[in-house]
Amino acid sequence: MIDRNGALLLLRKMLGDAAGFREGQWEAIDLVANQLRRALVVQRTGWGKSMVYFIATRILRDRGCGPTLLISPLLSLMRNQIAMAERMGVRAVTIHSQNREDWSHVEEVLRNDRCDVLLISPERLGNREFLDGLMPPMRGRLGLLVVDEAHCISDWGHDFRPDYRRIVRILNSLPPAVPALCTTATANNRVVDDILEQVPGLEVLRGPLTRRSLSLFNIRLDDQAERLAWLAQFLPLLPGSGVIYCLTVADARRVADWLRSQGIEARAYHADLEAGERVRCERRLIANEVKALVATVALGMGFDKPDLGFVIHFQRPGSVIAYYQQVGRAGRAVDSAYGILLSGREDDEIADYFIRTAFPPAEVPESVVGLLGARGGLSIEEISAELNEPRGSIQKSLKLLEVDGAVVQGGRRYFRTSIPWSADLLRADRVTALRRAEVEEMRRYVAHHGCLMEFLSRALDDPRPGRCGRCMNCRGTSSRRREPSEERLREAIEFLRRDQIPIIPRTRWPVPLLDVLRTQLPGAVGKTLEGAASTVIPERLRPREGRALSVWGDAGWGRLVAQGKYRAGRFDVALVEASVRLVREQWRPEPPPQWITAVPSGARPELVRDFAAQLAERLGLPFLSAIVRRRPTEPQKLMRNSVMQM
Repeated sequence: MIDRNGALLLLRKMLGDAAGFREGQWEAIDLVANQLRRALVVQRTGWGKSMVYFIATRILRDRGCGPTLLISPLLSLMRNQIAMAERMGVRAVTIHSQNREDWSHVEEVLRNDRCDVLLISPERLGNREFLDGLMPPMRGRLGLLVVDEAHCISDWGHDFRPDYRRIVRILNSLPPAVPALCTTATANNRVVDDILEQVPGLEVLRGPLTRRSLSLFNIRLDDQAERLAWLAQFLPLLPGSGVIYCLTVADARRVADWLRSQGIEARAYHADLEAGERVRCERRLIANEVKALVATVALGMGFDKPDLGFVIHFQRPGSVIAYYQQVGRAGRAVDSAYGILLSGREDDEIADYFIRTAFPPAEVPESVVGLLGARGGLSIEEISAELNEPRGSIQKSLKLLEVDGAVVQGGRRYFRTSIPWSADLLRADRVTALRRAEVEEMRRYVAHHGCLMEFLSRALDDPRPGRCGRCMNCRGTSSRRREPSEERLREAIEFLRRDQIPIIPRTRWPVPLLDVLRTQLPGAVGKTLEGAASTVIPERLRPREGRALSVWGDAGWGRLVAQGKYRAGRFDVALVEASVRLVREQWRPEPPPQWITAVPSGARPELVRDFAAQLAERLGLPFLSAIVRRRPTEPQKLMRNSVMQM
């Protein structure tokens, strides 16, 4: 046993003589390390949950217990936790898909008991190589199990991850003497109750969620151009450096490019970046070498920069809980910071898309199970060729089925098991209904005239909600909002209209199309390995990278496209002129185009042809009707995956 003073000595040895426990930290350490109990800690972001499990680990290791297994959801979170562990004298290692060269070293330190903490993602628990190679050294000698961001266990939570269900099985199978610590900053009563139902025996330790240093503002700016102009004008006035959250990768890139064009040092951060580039971006933000990272949720749970001066949301998040988690990164170790929510016209459309794609409709996993049962092992491409469903929906269905044990993966193929499975239709409907209710609650937050921090605290079932005295409503500043200048707004509009959208060509043929291709394009398809999901398209047959003027509904030309398609019956001449500028001044392809054709539309045969003919005339190129429609087909927009679209 170690008392509070002994634990305080450990804390000060790690962090200096001035360090002290925050309210609730010692109680959590005592429960886990001394009483060997299991706890669910719900505390605000920046409270110091990692401090609790690292000190508990140190106490248990000094007592002769085995290492801690820490399950954490994001690579950025793991990197921060390893750095924190080193500062606290705790030896931590991690394995993930991007450091396979380190796996043998990790296995060695585990076998030789030279590791205090092993960090993994929940997805590792479904990886056979990890389970057979690296888990055996820890079996039977686990000292502590830590589940960070435990709200992911619950599909009522805003960031449910199916692989967290594997953790539930591990928690429930641990010997009673092995303590466990589950932590989160974003769990309301519904999520807490669901976690307790799945993991009985957790003792809940809950603290206040209000962050006194944070000043919250809501600003309605419908158009993206208005929001870009606002950022360019007012971002330099905000203290320090911070994060701007966007809902899509395309918007993160666009906003970062815009800010740099305005002389503001900003970098995009999203899941498509290589791991090394993400690390460089994180380090530059931590060192205050950039004014902002423009990020998707890839810069998510656990990213630690205590002196963030601001968090801005370029669009409205899908739930109050998700918003609180992200905006709560600001102001952890500074007296004053800002949380600013910009909201616009596309917010509802993006929220609806995320709700529709978060959980696949029940008929998709049911169809996948039936198909695999009837046909045996199939790749994702082969499943896509049979089911007209989005690839993402099929992948999520396979993940859910795999976690439930109804499907197993062997190489590139998936196989049906003998375990009975049926869709929980009622729960899926209830979760979808909850997501829509969360969007409505977020709308109420944007329009709220009372204390904004109190609204967030009540939404998260904070036991001690109260007025903050700092938000725009408490200060009475909502009516004194400053608008961006007309000049900035014009520049933003022009920037959006110049934004180039690459069209990345396909580089592989999906296997289900190979028989057709061998007949119609001799030499287009080489030998395909058994079980391969696709085969490489020969270089001579690949199209070059293209450009699109806009995507549907975007803030540059998207609305004018929609108006021409559905109202006017022809595309405005402004779109023709913009396309001419794109080809001649921005893209300038080499070699330059020699002629123009149009892919004929079945529903509106003259619409695209008329536009292509005008573009050809303005570019001084011949227009040729080189493509004909040989048979009626469903519109491409009804083809829901790339195999069907071909």
